[in-house]
Amino acid sequence: MEEGKDTSSATVVLAFLSGAAIGAIAALVLAPQSGEATQRQLRGYARKAGKGLRNVTGKAEGAWEDVIEQGREFLKDKQPILSEAFEAGRKAINRARDQAKGKKKK
Repeated sequence: MEEGKDTSSATVVLAFLSGAAIGAIAALVLAPQSGEATQRQLRGYARKAGKGLRNVTGKAEGAWEDVIEQGREFLKDKQPILSEAFEAGRKAINRARDQAKGKKKK
């Protein structure tokens, strides 16, 4: 369930940043300012968007690392079972091959 919360949080942050960007563009179009003031405002929006993206990226990296670690632990826990299954399959193939060879010789 924890993975869903990380994805949900990232979606909310991304939606917020998208809304902020759309709002900023609308504000610039609807309330014209001097070129210098607009440039300062755009730099401020770009800095905020950059910080938000870095935060989302950091959360995504952390979530990805958690998923990788959980996968490693799962494989480590299930490795004996998988080894037994592969060994049983190998033996079954060898038995079937031996039986097929025996039938061909008769």
